[in-house]
Order: sequence, then C-alpha cells, then structure tokens
Amino acid sequence: MNLPSTQAPEVPIPRPTAATERLAVIDVLRGVALLGILTMNITLGQPGATRLNPLISGGFEGANFAMWVAGYFLFDEKMITLFSMLFGAGVVLFCRRLDRQGVSAARLFYRRSGILLLIGLVHAYGLWEGDILVTYAICGMLIYPLRRKPARTLAVAGVLVWLVSVPLTVGFGIALRELRNNHSEQSAELAKAFQPDAAEARKEIERVRRSGYLALAAARAPEALQVQTRLLFLSLLWTVSGRMLLGMALFKAGFMAGTKARGFYRKTAWLGYGAGWPLVAFACVGLIRHSFDPAYLFGIAFPVNSAGSILVGIGHASVVILLCQSGWVQGWMRRLQAVGRMALTNYLAQTLITTTLFYGYGFGLFGAFSRVQLYLIVFAIWGLQLWYSPLWLSRFRFGPAEWLWRSITYGQAQKLVLRPVGALPQAVGPADAA
Repeated sequence: MNLPSTQAPEVPIPRPTAATERLAVIDVLRGVALLGILTMNITLGQPGATRLNPLISGGFEGANFAMWVAGYFLFDEKMITLFSMLFGAGVVLFCRRLDRQGVSAARLFYRRSGILLLIGLVHAYGLWEGDILVTYAICGMLIYPLRRKPARTLAVAGVLVWLVSVPLTVGFGIALRELRNNHSEQSAELAKAFQPDAAEARKEIERVRRSGYLALAAARAPEALQVQTRLLFLSLLWTVSGRMLLGMALFKAGFMAGTKARGFYRKTAWLGYGAGWPLVAFACVGLIRHSFDPAYLFGIAFPVNSAGSILVGIGHASVVILLCQSGWVQGWMRRLQAVGRMALTNYLAQTLITTTLFYGYGFGLFGAFSRVQLYLIVFAIWGLQLWYSPLWLSRFRFGPAEWLWRSITYGQAQKLVLRPVGALPQAVGPADAA
C-alpha cells in the first residue's frame, strides 16, 4: 500500500537574471537612453530655472544656441520617453521570467519596486531633487496589473493615460497667463520661480557655490517634495505611465525585442522622425519666439513636444535596433550594452559626479560653464561610463547598485560571479531585461 508523502512540495526559488538570459538589444537601448538623459540632467550645473528657460544662464547665441537646439531635437523628452518605454518592456520581461520559474511575480515585483522607491527617495533628498526613480517606482506599481493585456489594449491604454496630462498642463499654462494678466502677488512669485532676473540667478549661483552639504540638502527638500507631489500629478504620473504602457505594447508586438525585419525598422524610423520632428520643431520655434514664456511652455510647447518625443523616441529605438542587426560597430554596441546592464549604477554615478563637480561641498563650479562646456562634460562622462562599465562586468555579474537592489529583492546576498560581457547577437531571442 502506497502511503501519501508527508514531504512538503518543493517551492521554486526565484533567482535574478543571468547574463546569458538577458536580451542584448534591450540593454543597448537602455544604455543609449541613459547616456542621452545626462544631456538634460547636466542642467543641474546651472540655476534651476535654466532647464525651462535657457535664456537665464549658459549662453544662448552662437554655438550655445546651436547646442540647445540640437539637444531639444535629439534628447529633450526623447530619451526619458525611450527609457520609460524600456522600463515598461522590463516589467513584462521580469514577470515572464518568474512565471517560467513557477514563482509568483507580484510579491517580488512590488518588493523590487518598493526598494527602487527607497533608493529614489535617498537620491532625491540626499543628492538631487530632479530624481526620476521615485516616479518610475510609483508608475511601475500602477501599470503592473495590466502586464498581461494584449499589445493593442496596452497601446490604447498608454495613449489614453498620456492624454490625461494634456488638459492638466494646458490648464496650468492658462492659469499662469491669467495670473500674470491680473498682476497678482502670486504672479510675481511665479515669475521669480520660472524667469528669475540676472540678480536672482547670480544669487542662486553664489548660494550653491558657498553652501555645504547640509545646507543644500535642507534647501533641496521642498523642491524634491514639489517634484513628487505637484509635478507628479500635473505631468509625470500620466506621461511616464503612458510611455511605460506603450513600451509594454511595443515589446509584446515584437518591436523592442529587435526580431522584426530590417525593412520594418527602417519604416518605423522614417515614420517616427517624419511625424515627430515637425511637432518638435513647432514647439521649439514657438518657445524661442515667445522667449520661453512659462504660460506658452506649459500651455502649448510641452504637450506638443511630449507627443513628438514619443514618435522620435520610436525613431531612435529603430535606428539603434538597425545598428544591432547590421553587425556594425559591434565594439560600441557591447559597451552600450554594458552601460545598460548597469543603468541604475550609472544613473546614480552621473549624479555623484556632477553634484561633486558643481556644488559647494565639491569643486563649487555651479554656474561656471556655458552650454557648450556643459556638453563637453557630458561627453567626458559618456566616455568614462563606456570605459568602466564593460570593465566592471568582465569581473562581476552586476553593477554595485544592481547587486544591492537584487540582493534585497531576493532576500539574500547575490554572488558577484566573474562573468564576461557576452557578444551582442544579431538574432535576438527571448530573455529578461530586469
């Protein structure tokens, strides 16, 4: 007689992604997007309002003007759009891998997102108020329940969620214009925030150069809170979540995996640039003509550029995938792949490098560089990260921040096994990019 077994059923043990399981093209795209984002984040070396109004500091004529225009067409909102779409694709990949292991994805995903949220809070309040990790963690948790929906449903949902931001930003722009027309006290405060005069800008430059870490952290806290509350509700929650949903749709449709024919990616590149850049050009010309008036910026330019950036982001992705498929510049592709595999480490490293360079507790060079000079710093950091990322991954499985993130997520210290960066394959198969 066979007696029933009293042994408990074996519970699958979740594990992080091995290097051999990764989808190389996703890592390359992530590396491109991360480096591109630095071109926008480098404005932390100038007074805060410069990000919205380049007339305030950094120069806006000659080479400085040309550099701003090039950045607006190639990077501004385009790289954060691409990175957000890749994050959405990563949600699907993360859950698919755990499903194959027979592990419940929800518990690990929300723990993983919670850890990312904590890292983002430390980053925002400890280093730089412009942190995006908090937004990514929140948006990722919100879109997670839709991960199993078909590509078409996700694409429609992504567009609809993104559209929520349009009336909010347009309404904010209208409110700014009305306040200005009424010459209210609140209007004067907003003008000082969005368009400070030369004296105010100089005052901020001197404050940041002379302040120590604790003084800057105290001044940073209310600004970080504004990003995580008002700006989150006004724009980030909707634009980032919408882009993530579009990324999930594009991955499920086979676009992000790089498995479509070359002719398909050539068409999507032409379509993305052909439809997106005219919108970007409209916003760019309008901003210059209106002298970066905040009412025009929020009421018209931002939603138009945001829409164009989704299309241009798809164009950028198409070109990168074509390069991966072609087999050209394989050395550069492998370096970009390594940067993408260490995206969290490299994102935090960019902040550490730039804040040390610019802030008073470091070299105190805040406000000292023109726009062209800031881009030279960007290129130097690109070179540094393209050099050390593959070097690190030739010896270790993860970047330092990725190791910490995964170790806490999986509840045990992960081994930093010696693992070389794999060659970038031409034919890409299913894997995980988490």
